[in-house]
Amino acid sequence: MDDSTTDEHLMRHYCAGDANAFDTLYLRHKGPLYRYLRRQLKAGYADELFQDIWLKIVKARSTYRVSAKFTTFLYTVAHRRLIDHYRRNSKANLLSYDENASSEDDNVAPLPCRESEQPVHVVDRPRQVSRFFELIESLPAAQREAFLLQEEGGLTVEQIAAATGVNSDTAKSRLRYAVNTLRHGLQTE
Repeated sequence: MDDSTTDEHLMRHYCAGDANAFDTLYLRHKGPLYRYLRRQLKAGYADELFQDIWLKIVKARSTYRVSAKFTTFLYTVAHRRLIDHYRRNSKANLLSYDENASSEDDNVAPLPCRESEQPVHVVDRPRQVSRFFELIESLPAAQREAFLLQEEGGLTVEQIAAATGVNSDTAKSRLRYAVNTLRHGLQTE
């Protein structure tokens, strides 16, 4: 299989018994999926969920039908497994995802680049990267998930909505709040 073969095509081939098609799918998506999980969970839990998700993909082989992009299918499985993990461990506040959102955030304007952010002034990248990851971890769970699904999974707003079981407006809102929080956090540093 070459790199231009679609994920859906590969999954159909895997369903027909082509193990190499699965290998290609796995190689394409293992990094983004693992980062998506790792940025929401401790390493041990992320490893466990990562394996469980791929096992669910393997088991879905007999019932898989192309009804959406493969990435939507993959991250829907991941989202559901993550929710199951949160419920089992009772450490996530699943009721108030957007509790710190305000109506002031509804008007998102592009933020200008500060002088200190110009390339000639950027000498402290490791600290900025560390701060960025801290900000991601501090996001409410639903906002963090929407942001990671877009950034790590490459999903669109509609695909995020499908994967998380919410409508497009909710997914868009969560994503917008996450981006605003991250921008603000990086600017106030």
